[in-house]
Amino acid sequence: MSQPPGEPEQPPSPYEPPAYGQPPEPPAYGQPYGHPQQPHWGQQPPYAPQPPYGQYGPPGPGPRPGGGPNLLAILSLVFAFVFAPAGIVLGHLAKRQIRQTGEEGNQLATWGLVLSYVFTALGLLFCCGWIGLSIWANSDNGGYR
Repeated sequence: MSQPPGEPEQPPSPYEPPAYGQPPEPPAYGQPYGHPQQPHWGQQPPYAPQPPYGQYGPPGPGPRPGGGPNLLAILSLVFAFVFAPAGIVLGHLAKRQIRQTGEEGNQLATWGLVLSYVFTALGLLFCCGWIGLSIWANSDNGGYR
């Protein structure tokens, strides 16, 4: 195909079959066969380029104003098992702070109060029973000596 002078030569279209008897030209080294923008059948399309390191998208929301559960509520639950009367005091203080500041931890404070009251009541019942048993054991029981 000769073209008139002055017009640039057009490269052959990859969609046209080669002329009869001429083998197709192999691609340059590292280039895929066929049209460069279309992947071959069964091949995956090329991946998008990766962003540079350190750029992970927009920053998330900052820390919440409460900043997690109330510390006194956590201590109330812990002291319910260690020293229950202190758990009662800490639980009530935690409830007041949570009402004023809007922090999280209301359920922790409630459980700390419930367990502290239960363990305090069981402790008082045990102490009263022990005192009653010791008084009964040391009583005279009708003058036996």
